[in-house]
Amino acid sequence: MLLCLTASHKTAPFDLLERLSAPGDPISARIVEADGVNGAIVLATCNRFEAYLDVADSKASGGIDATLDAIEQGTGVSADALADSYEVLSAGRVAEHLFSVASGLESVVIGEVEIAGQVRRARDEANEAGATSPELERLFQRATETQKGVKNATAIGRAGRSLVRLALELADSRVSDWTAQRTLLVGTGAYAAATVAALRDQGVTDITVHSPTGRGERFALKYDIDWVDDSGLAAAAADADLVVTCTSREQPVITAELLRRGGRTSGGFVIDLGLPRNVAPDVAEIDSLTLLDLETIRLHAPLEELQAHDDARRMVRDAATKFGVVGREQSASPAIVALRKHVFSLMESEIARGKGRGDTERTEQALRHMVGVLLHEPTSRARDLAASGRADEVFDALETLFGIDARPAAEVERPEECPFGHSASA
Repeated sequence: MLLCLTASHKTAPFDLLERLSAPGDPISARIVEADGVNGAIVLATCNRFEAYLDVADSKASGGIDATLDAIEQGTGVSADALADSYEVLSAGRVAEHLFSVASGLESVVIGEVEIAGQVRRARDEANEAGATSPELERLFQRATETQKGVKNATAIGRAGRSLVRLALELADSRVSDWTAQRTLLVGTGAYAAATVAALRDQGVTDITVHSPTGRGERFALKYDIDWVDDSGLAAAAADADLVVTCTSREQPVITAELLRRGGRTSGGFVIDLGLPRNVAPDVAEIDSLTLLDLETIRLHAPLEELQAHDDARRMVRDAATKFGVVGREQSASPAIVALRKHVFSLMESEIARGKGRGDTERTEQALRHMVGVLLHEPTSRARDLAASGRADEVFDALETLFGIDARPAAEVERPEECPFGHSASA
């Protein structure tokens, strides 16, 4: 059974998402230690925290409890602190939600491209931790395929803008001449590369980078910009007309004290794309300085192009429906395998007896062909019944006709229709 515990910019405040975004150790590995949890993949970004679970049907509620415990151990955020800030999705809603997330339809800026890579990395990290499962692998592979289909077939990707570009658009009204802007970039990750590209598109040529982790010089050489180390950060930040931060540091990199130490007493523009926040709140207290953070960007995010959005949503729903049908078809696989094993065992026994009587090879071939023909119809019917949610009838028929109980052990005990003691969505 697939479940998703999701907290995002739509349900949780940014300060809570900050605390969830930087776990001390892999949360997925902790979750799968719980009884009945077959796999877990955790997607943690600046705008959302989501745990995708593959659990035994009878352990659904326990899987959510295990996730909340793992979150508290990994981030320090208790279940009480998280209450009312998350939803639990189950069954078909999980696939549709993930496909929508991967396609950028649930982002602060509709159609953003960064989320697709984050979804892939979440799956890779779970693999490295030994925390995933075949069903979660299938789910995330289909999410990537759906995202690519949406990007190629709709205008959502072309219309969508990254957080970096939207932030610069919001700053545009306050910048008279981009070509004259002295800019300090703090950070060297994916957002930093996107920021350099976006700044150059605006006409900015004076860009200096600082890396809290010591990667500034390498980044500067790669993108042909200047760089500054820790000793020169205060002066560079104070001298810059525009400061853009995008690091994963847990403590603020830019503070009012740093700017004043460098000589700034007023003015300037600071864009904080970090989560946790890279810029201390007291920076806004500097006279005439404008601070633009993620929460402000979210409030100003424009409405998406309606047609592109509708087309993308339709593709996501269709992909989720197909994912569910395939999954339901596969639910009858144990019964189909058991039936074929039983029939082929009888056939091999009959062939062996025939050989003892001197039967020819043609007789054996005819018998094998007949068995294949006989199995075709019940196999197809079993898949069709499973696809329509009637897999139980397949298992019942197998047990009634042949005395074979092929149900997986996890299927024996079934949960209540809504097994969660949390804010669940069935």
